[in-house]
Amino acid sequence: MKIIIVGAGQVGFHIASRLAYENKDVVVIDTSPEAISMVSEKIDVNVIVGSGSSPLVLEEAGIKEAEILLAVTDSDETNLVACLMADTISPATKKLARIRRRDYDDYHQLFQDASPHIDTIINPEIEVVKTIERFMSVPGAVDVGDFAEGRLKLVGLLMDKDSRLAGVRLPELSDKIGARTLVAAVVREGETIIPRGNDRLYPGDLIYFISEEEGLDGILKAFNRQMKPIKRVMIVGGGRIGLRLAKSLEKRSVYTKLIERSPERCAEIVETMNKVLVIQGDGSDQSLLFEENIADMDVVVTLTNDEETNILVSLLAKKMGARKTITKLSKIGYFSLMNTIGLEQVVSPRLSAVNTILQHIRRGKVLSARTMTDEKAEVLEAVALETSDIVGKPLKNTGIPKGALVIGIIRDNEIEIPSGDSIIQPNDRIIVFAKRQVIPKIEKILSVKLEFF
Repeated sequence: MKIIIVGAGQVGFHIASRLAYENKDVVVIDTSPEAISMVSEKIDVNVIVGSGSSPLVLEEAGIKEAEILLAVTDSDETNLVACLMADTISPATKKLARIRRRDYDDYHQLFQDASPHIDTIINPEIEVVKTIERFMSVPGAVDVGDFAEGRLKLVGLLMDKDSRLAGVRLPELSDKIGARTLVAAVVREGETIIPRGNDRLYPGDLIYFISEEEGLDGILKAFNRQMKPIKRVMIVGGGRIGLRLAKSLEKRSVYTKLIERSPERCAEIVETMNKVLVIQGDGSDQSLLFEENIADMDVVVTLTNDEETNILVSLLAKKMGARKTITKLSKIGYFSLMNTIGLEQVVSPRLSAVNTILQHIRRGKVLSARTMTDEKAEVLEAVALETSDIVGKPLKNTGIPKGALVIGIIRDNEIEIPSGDSIIQPNDRIIVFAKRQVIPKIEKILSVKLEFF
């Protein structure tokens, strides 16, 4: 598979790194010699200094042989023109473009139906808002993924030291909880473990489990978490993501306060809101937070453009009595430190963009793909094709590689939490948890056999 990436920023660099790890043929294009130099020094990919919107540069990169063009520069216009040129030169190449500005929101379908015929439009800000809303629905979760239209959830929770489930063997877990569940993975001391039957759960473990939505409440209670409706939210930061989240909460009639430092931006936001209370001020000002009754807030979401400010305000909000916080970070390297300092729920626009992109570059009929917070594993939701190696035999005999686990099967709208004796039928939707190093093997299992001749 040949993939051309236009843009060597955070998203482009990150995706190039992931694909190079999987031995895919990758070309990265960027106008910045410094950015290209960093890519070539750290990743084994081909690089070109130039504009990805130039037809000559695209031809030099091999656009006619490329299966996918991924346009992820910081300029929506550059991404659109790159896709337009690719559509003109190589119509068969699949095109993915990052487009973030709200001006273009109403034109996404047009960009797909007409030239430049973009196959997938990626807006990480929209995806971040969806992630925040999923976090709001599951208290204390480090990670939340929706599958089967939200009826099946993958939830990551930290095991408390006083949990009654500490030391429990996995075969006993469902009986202890009183609901059918399956532990997909355990992150222990930085290592991602696909558990086996006799493994136990220990305090400090980050446990990823799969559950039907209707049984989630009981499982959370077993982990000392309690479902409570979200009625009052404070947003710190009125940028593009803050505005999108405020609009979404307003539609759901959630009482919302938004704090923004810039008077000009506050004026812009007020013009677009009906019920959200917009406050001009510094969200890290303790006296302001006290005046705005932060202790009464169910959730405080920090969405400024400064990582350190977001961390500081989230810690301050927790100290002042807010029930929960959600913190926006772009530097994924910070993620592993968050639990140490007391912040569990973290969102990343970059990670959201990566998740959307992965779904559309995986082989097989993949419906969704999510990388875990530590980026050492992925969860794929896919259709089991009739000619793929995974159908018609018990899971324990399918050759699923070590480091991967089928954690859900959806057939005729019915959900099954599988065992080793479960048999996948053609057109079943399956959910697979896989460590990063076995993803190529999972892609091969999910693909039509003829693709590999």
